[in-house]
Amino acid sequence: MSSASPTELRKAFSSFATGVTVITGIGNNSQAVGVTISSFNTVSLDPPLVLWSLSERSVFMDAFTVGKKQLIHVLERSQEDIAMRFAKSTGDQFAGADLVTTPSGLAMLPDCVAYFECETIAVHPGGDHRIIVARIVNMQHHEARDPLVFSRSQFMGLRLPERAPIE
Repeated sequence: MSSASPTELRKAFSSFATGVTVITGIGNNSQAVGVTISSFNTVSLDPPLVLWSLSERSVFMDAFTVGKKQLIHVLERSQEDIAMRFAKSTGDQFAGADLVTTPSGLAMLPDCVAYFECETIAVHPGGDHRIIVARIVNMQHHEARDPLVFSRSQFMGLRLPERAPIE
């Protein structure tokens, strides 16, 4: 094996299909912020923990420091436009969006597959990113909705087969 350039590495990483999330939070200026993230993963069931990463150069980093709340939205297969909207850090990402505000003041986008309201408990360095570990404080999910998937630099919908409920 040889070392790869960042471009080659990015291309190889893109062969791993991931779900697509938008994470909303509240910045130091008390304004709602949102970012599209595909680097989301479960850590623990007890306590319920997840992790995700954000570029250390992100203008939104202050919204996700230790003690801050965030709402992780697992996007539905038809929500590519939302993923693209929050992939940009410029402009008013929330303009024209049909939003609900949660009791903790977080912006909630409608019709997602799942929602995880979390609180950041740790932020770790990870190269050119920061790894954010968050404790889930509330959640909801909609099994009838199919997730949006990202692979090889493109979005695709994933249609899940009907299945019997898990007891």
